[in-house]
Amino acid sequence: MSAEAPPPAPPPAPQEPAAAARNGPMRGAGRPLVLLAGNPNVGKTTVFNRLAGVRARTGNYPGVTVERRTAPIHLGDGRAELVDLPGTYSLSAHSPEEQIAADAILRDRPDAVIVVVDATALARSLYLALQVVETGVPTVVALNMMDEARRAGTGVDRAALEEALGAPVVELVAAHGEGFDALHAALEDVASGRRAPEPPELALDAQTATDVAKVAERAAAELDAEPRLARAWAIWALLSLDEEDELREVPPALRARALQVRAAADEAGRDLDAKLVHARYAFVDALCARALREGEESRSLTERLDAVLVHPVAGLLIFALVMYVIFEALFTWSAPAMEWIEAGVGAVQQGILASMDPGPFRDLLVEGVVAGVGNVLVFVPQIAFLFLLISFLEDSGYLARVAFVIDRVMKGVGLHGKAFVPLLSGFACAVPAVMATRTIADRRDRLVTMLALPLMSCSARLPVYVLITATVFAGAGRVGGVLSAGALALFAMYGLSVLATLGAAAVLRRTALKGPRPTLMLELPPYRMPLARNLLGTTWGRVRTFLVDAGTIILALTIVLWALLAYPRSEAIETRFASLRQEAEATLVGDALEDRMRALDGEEQAAQLEHSAAGRLGKAMEPALEPLGMDWRLGVGVIGAFAAREVFVSTLGMVFGIGGEADEESVGLRRRLQSATWPDGRPLMTPLAGVALMVFFVLACQCMSTVAVVRRESGSWRWPILMVGYMTALAYLAALLVYQVGAALGWGTG
Repeated sequence: MSAEAPPPAPPPAPQEPAAAARNGPMRGAGRPLVLLAGNPNVGKTTVFNRLAGVRARTGNYPGVTVERRTAPIHLGDGRAELVDLPGTYSLSAHSPEEQIAADAILRDRPDAVIVVVDATALARSLYLALQVVETGVPTVVALNMMDEARRAGTGVDRAALEEALGAPVVELVAAHGEGFDALHAALEDVASGRRAPEPPELALDAQTATDVAKVAERAAAELDAEPRLARAWAIWALLSLDEEDELREVPPALRARALQVRAAADEAGRDLDAKLVHARYAFVDALCARALREGEESRSLTERLDAVLVHPVAGLLIFALVMYVIFEALFTWSAPAMEWIEAGVGAVQQGILASMDPGPFRDLLVEGVVAGVGNVLVFVPQIAFLFLLISFLEDSGYLARVAFVIDRVMKGVGLHGKAFVPLLSGFACAVPAVMATRTIADRRDRLVTMLALPLMSCSARLPVYVLITATVFAGAGRVGGVLSAGALALFAMYGLSVLATLGAAAVLRRTALKGPRPTLMLELPPYRMPLARNLLGTTWGRVRTFLVDAGTIILALTIVLWALLAYPRSEAIETRFASLRQEAEATLVGDALEDRMRALDGEEQAAQLEHSAAGRLGKAMEPALEPLGMDWRLGVGVIGAFAAREVFVSTLGMVFGIGGEADEESVGLRRRLQSATWPDGRPLMTPLAGVALMVFFVLACQCMSTVAVVRRESGSWRWPILMVGYMTALAYLAALLVYQVGAALGWGTG
């Protein structure tokens, strides 16, 4: 079963065959370059994993968020660099994925391209294969999923395909490792030049052929291309170039000629695009009629499952159950591993404290480096579980159905159907949720989702909500005799986060990321049982990417934030508290001495924090925070929360002299907050101030890990800066409105 298929598109510009000039940016030093291309859902990832083994490296293509995987492979007596191109239906170079594939063939001058096609959907897959072989690059067509084709009674004439395409065709069952010896042999033949490509030529009507010839003449002059390659250039240019494209590598004279010929065709009432696309499909249809023997049609398992899974009602209910399992994994299944990591980090910190003398270097190791490493590692279980489950859903074919079912709801606010899983994952943690936006192909749709989902109330906000509601609504009665005030406030915060997320997406779609409403065009692939090898490989790739890229930023920011909270230190404060400790030791014994020493530690920590750069910054911020109902102490908590939102609680513990081990259940911290006052004696933490503070935390971007991962996924600091800017402004204005309107109405001020 398929949703509307993406429109076909032309091939990229071909390249000169001279191997000596090949030195594109993807190529490893001195190694031949082999590209792996194919539609989505044809088993390309499985082919890559079989060829690469465990040697794959994961990164991003320059300037975009599209993932790039490479690996060294054996080729003949040496090694080659294998590059996995993004899955794409064409090489039109309009989307980031298509442009990457086009640029790879045009600029990087590969020694060979492997095009993976689906034997169960040959007509669809051959369109891309035809585009690639037309460029004249040495090509091997890998006919994958032959086992499924045989079970369906579909026969494929491999010799007929080879003859028509002018390229070797090998049969694969990549899931079971079948056919790879033949693939290696064919790859060596084409890469070494022992088998030269013989690309076919499209049959065009006389007028269309004349139009192509006009552009081909310019292509030959600009690119020094021989006639066959110049013709392929011309067809690609006529189908890809327009006034608004972003293809900067095309020679201006060729661009001008292509646009001129297109304009003339439009004036004459000839649809040049349609004629060229029709010529391609005519070739593919004729080839399929010759090489393909279809089995008897029957109602497949896929169709029977789709009757339920894409049903408007049943499909949503099943998806709700699937999302519950994902939530359970993020909240519950990952909890033990996260606790082990936190316990391990704590043990390392205690070991350093016990083995080193007090001093700045020990503090740096304990509170900066080790704490920073802990801030990175603690996300690994959630990221691993999320991507293991998403990979399972995607490889099984179910994730495409989810996007299809939910798209009608999401597109109303300018979001793509595939945004739903990342958004709901944001209730657990924004870090893996931002990484999950990779399932959205279009860059604009991906960025809208990425910049809006941090507004979803993640689990790190919950300790803040619990502390505040327990502090300011401790004695409040039940609303309507049913709901407690604290529970109602908590429910309202989660509701606000959902509304804010959808509203932000709608605004971003109409402003910074203005564009048409996302159109969902996707293939609903057959259901397949995912391979454990692929699931684990994909999950490890995501985890490693997070550790290497986002983790380094998180570690650096943790150290910076620790320095702000710890320095400069005051010798006067140290001297004063040393004297108080000596006095306690001289006058107290036993439990009384321990209690006094513990209290002095907390008080000194609070005094040093007030003297620190963060404390001074908090006091400098107080005039701006006071209209929101916050003083400098809460301001320091907000600064500390930038490490992670839940750090707000322990930072307040230090500010109010309880100690950094305080959590949301700390009775001592709640009592200190309840008794805290402004200089004029007014209570600080009133119900109104508590609600305004929670509204601020719902909307503010108080998480450096999220900033780091958005920087990593977007490939630029522009987008995380925009995210922090708009979320901070929104949080401030909303909290200001709540506090000032509430104060004017006399609600919750005492």
